[in-house]
Amino acid sequence: MAHMSRRAQPVRWKLWLLMVAVLYPLITIGVTLAAPVLEPLPPAGRFALIVPVMVALMVWVVIPLLHRLFGSWLQR
Repeated sequence: MAHMSRRAQPVRWKLWLLMVAVLYPLITIGVTLAAPVLEPLPPAGRFALIVPVMVALMVWVVIPLLHRLFGSWLQR
């Protein structure tokens, strides 16, 4: 199916830049807010709880929002 057009992939450096700009504050805020509740846990336990929450936020909230806001810029 060579005649079918493929969707343009985002420019990787722009995608990297957006991810860093969003992940840093998201993780910083998430860890800061969760710290009092998760303090009794060892570091590995804290990460085991925080990482899935951060990934879920990225996949279902942040990335779709970024795609709507910056989609055309990412494709240029």
